[in-house]
Amino acid sequence: MTEPPPSASAPRPDHALSFGQAASSYDRYRPSYPPEAVDWALGRPAGRLRVVDLGAGTGILTRVVSRLGHEVVPVEPDEAMRTQLAAATPSVRPLAGSSESIPLPDGSVDAVLAGQAYHWFDPTRAPAEIARVLRPGGVFAAIWNLRDESQPWVARLSEVAHLGDHERAEQRMAEGPLRAAGFGPVVREAFTHSVTHTPQTLVELIKTRSYYLTAPADRQAAVVEGIRNLVATHPDLHGRDSFPLPYRTVVHRCRLSGNTTSDQRDRALRS
Repeated sequence: MTEPPPSASAPRPDHALSFGQAASSYDRYRPSYPPEAVDWALGRPAGRLRVVDLGAGTGILTRVVSRLGHEVVPVEPDEAMRTQLAAATPSVRPLAGSSESIPLPDGSVDAVLAGQAYHWFDPTRAPAEIARVLRPGGVFAAIWNLRDESQPWVARLSEVAHLGDHERAEQRMAEGPLRAAGFGPVVREAFTHSVTHTPQTLVELIKTRSYYLTAPADRQAAVVEGIRNLVATHPDLHGRDSFPLPYRTVVHRCRLSGNTTSDQRDRALRS
């Protein structure tokens, strides 16, 4: 199937800000990121960086960046998600902001990461704002945890929970606006990992998805019933108390040109 263009994943406010109602479950059940994927996203630096976690949610990526030894500044628009982040990660202070309005000075950070968030950004406005806060030569990377649908039961899970079409749109970055903002070519790498689930935790994971959170009650009930039926009947899962859910962590990374000017960023913002 041909992937939709980046505009197909344009921000939808009702979905993008739907996660706050499930902030605690989101933090508990969403997968983390392999440290080697995050290290690659940052360009495998030799020293300590100042990193923005943009669209930080409940701080899942923030905690990985911090464990790698970097200073991290989480930026998140949803108040409930920021509250959960602060409770779970008291060593950092999340800032209210968005990809189009980052509350930091020009040229003040070494890297900006977006974990499971870039598809909510305005693809024409966000690159210039990200470029504004980066130092010359700084890194911007978008990271996605994608279920490995080469496993038949995982592919069926995506169908049952209405997840597949959205994720196919997530794996892309709009290079035109990035180039206009002064970024170089986008390079891509993928990493594998898995998370162990029980039938109940798999249901709880799907309950943190935007499709479920914004669906009417009857559709939510149908999704839960479909997941329970899948676990009870699929030959790869039937009779198992727990099982691994495999992921591919896909990273898209680009670097801000060392000679990017403020005029160039201003032109990108106006375009």
